[in-house]
Amino acid sequence: MEHINLDIKGMTCASCVNRIEKALNKDEGVISASVNLATEKASVDFDPKLINREKILSLVSKVGYEAQVSSEMQGPLKEKDFKKEKILVLISALLTLPLALPMVFEPFGLNLMPPPWIQLMLATPIQFIIGARFYKSAWGAIKAKSGNMELLVAIGTSAAYGLSLYILLKNLEHLEHHNIHFYFEASAVVITLVLLGKYLESKAKQQTTSAIKALQALQPAKARVLRENKEEEIDIKDLKLKDLVIVRPGERIPVDGFLTKGMTQVDESLITGESLPIEKKETDKIVGGSINGDGLIHVEVSALGSETMLARIIRMVEDAQAVKAPIQRLVDKVSAYFVPTVLIIAFLTILVTGSIYADWEMAIIHGVAVLVIACPCALGLATPTSIMVGTGVAAKAGILIKDAEALEVAHSITTIAFDKTGTLTEGKPAVSKFLAFHQSEDEVLKILATIQSGSEHPLAKAILKEAQKKQVHPGHATSTKALPGRGLEAVINERRYILGSKRILSELNLMDDGIQKASQESENSGETVSFLIDATENKILGLIGFKDTIKDSAKLTILKLKQLGIKTVMLTGDNQGSANLVARELGIDVVKAEILPDHKSHIIQELKQQGEIVAMVGDGINDAPALAAAHVGMAMSTGTDVAMHSAGITLMRGNPLLIPDAISVSRRTYAKIKQNLFWAFIYNVIGIPLAAFGYLSPVVAGAAMALSSVSVVTNSLLLKRWQASHEAGEIK
Repeated sequence: MEHINLDIKGMTCASCVNRIEKALNKDEGVISASVNLATEKASVDFDPKLINREKILSLVSKVGYEAQVSSEMQGPLKEKDFKKEKILVLISALLTLPLALPMVFEPFGLNLMPPPWIQLMLATPIQFIIGARFYKSAWGAIKAKSGNMELLVAIGTSAAYGLSLYILLKNLEHLEHHNIHFYFEASAVVITLVLLGKYLESKAKQQTTSAIKALQALQPAKARVLRENKEEEIDIKDLKLKDLVIVRPGERIPVDGFLTKGMTQVDESLITGESLPIEKKETDKIVGGSINGDGLIHVEVSALGSETMLARIIRMVEDAQAVKAPIQRLVDKVSAYFVPTVLIIAFLTILVTGSIYADWEMAIIHGVAVLVIACPCALGLATPTSIMVGTGVAAKAGILIKDAEALEVAHSITTIAFDKTGTLTEGKPAVSKFLAFHQSEDEVLKILATIQSGSEHPLAKAILKEAQKKQVHPGHATSTKALPGRGLEAVINERRYILGSKRILSELNLMDDGIQKASQESENSGETVSFLIDATENKILGLIGFKDTIKDSAKLTILKLKQLGIKTVMLTGDNQGSANLVARELGIDVVKAEILPDHKSHIIQELKQQGEIVAMVGDGINDAPALAAAHVGMAMSTGTDVAMHSAGITLMRGNPLLIPDAISVSRRTYAKIKQNLFWAFIYNVIGIPLAAFGYLSPVVAGAAMALSSVSVVTNSLLLKRWQASHEAGEIK
């Protein structure tokens, strides 16, 4: 399977989206295609053996739209199109003004309308030159046996223009009489208003992508590198892995890498949402796009181009904005039937009005008003614009939402399951108790350090730190292997050792009253307990107690989740006593302790079967199955890449307060989607009957149609006022 992103020109409403998706998905080589009206992009997965990129572009072209493969060059091209659109609106407005302005004075008995021939000369270029785009798109819709907004506008304005031309030709000998009414102003004003609406909509839509533009602006174009002991400034694209980049105080860091020289504080707020500068010393990881503080530093390049953290964040935000939310699929289905239904209503309006009043001129104008007001454009924009703004403000706060579905589902979460270590606690345990049996403490500690040498596990790091502190150097272990959920096994000097939990003692029948008592005391004080066993002689050599610090913001996080009406569950492989102590301190509702890694996903499934909408929060490799099994997975970026790939939402800081913030932004976004859909439907529910019964002129209908699209986008932009909550009290 291959993936391609397309930029599509000419889309105006949800019907356009439906038509392009239908054309693409009909081809057997296309695995899936999703089109986004707000971003004017298509995301296509395809089988390169059955279809190539050129064929995909031609499929879009056949249904009346221009498509090209997305590239970084599309930004300037879109700016150019935007300027052309603005000029077109201005020309149309200038030609329309002499036709529209006299309408203001008509209620006062003043007839300032230009002579019929002047009206014709002004309306014709608007209808057929400026309005040519409507005919082109409408013809594409007819060829594809579907409908869109442009078809409604083309038929409606053509009817008004055609009726006016008919009246003009019919009354050639009586044109000096001012009581003959033409409808050239209706067709001209409707086209101008529709174009103005599209321009304002485009302008508003540009603001919805401001988060991505802000992220893209974080990447400096140049970098200062040290090569052969000489400093030189080069383009970012010319950098190589392992290059040494020099960053001066106050400069934006151009690359991802590791600090090799110097100390500083780094402002990562635009990437992680963390407002306070972070201290960095040698060997610490540096993220490109962040701002260097007061130190001169050397950074060794560790990632380039699309592999940098910044590039991955941008890609994640763009992908989330491109994918359809489940609610949008329903809207697309509705819009597929919308245009044909409106055409039928307009035809019936003309037929019934003409038959009852015997005034076919009035009947046609009523039909035109129906066609013009019934715009499915607002329907198509209601969901994607909300999601674009929602994912954008979330990204600024350090919450990366991988797909629209995660954003939509998160608003209805009823239960959150937490992994304990690294999520609610700091994930940096220290040795708090150490008992040696049969051998000296240093000898037991050396065996422990040898078994754990090279491991990245938090408990391993704690043992190695303790050994370093006591100047005990690890030896060499062979045949080291993990015992899932129980511990670690290794051979040292031809003796087999096991480092494991209480579960392993029961399996080897080594638990006695003394060990049981010592173990229980440690657990009651909140310690995680491990045992070193000489498996060759089947005896216990040591008991090690570890204590982890609860994160400062963990208690406040649980409090906020309770305010949101969400039940909390803690899942841990730790002992029951230690788990209960943490749960009591934080106020967690349910504790599941001493569970194997693969059992976490089973518990998630059980919660789902009970009717709960479940989110899982974790940071380790062993959390990945549970993250994938949950309705919404939330991964801490301080954890492993595997966990982040399995989750729908990535929290860019280790601060658990981002969890209620993620739910808050989801709820606000979903509320905006519902508001937008309400307004999009209400315009049509109220407008179409009013137009059918003659209470709306085509001009007013055109203004209402333009207003509906602009109001939906503007309402979505109000989401930008959402802010992450960092203090106690109600969620914002």
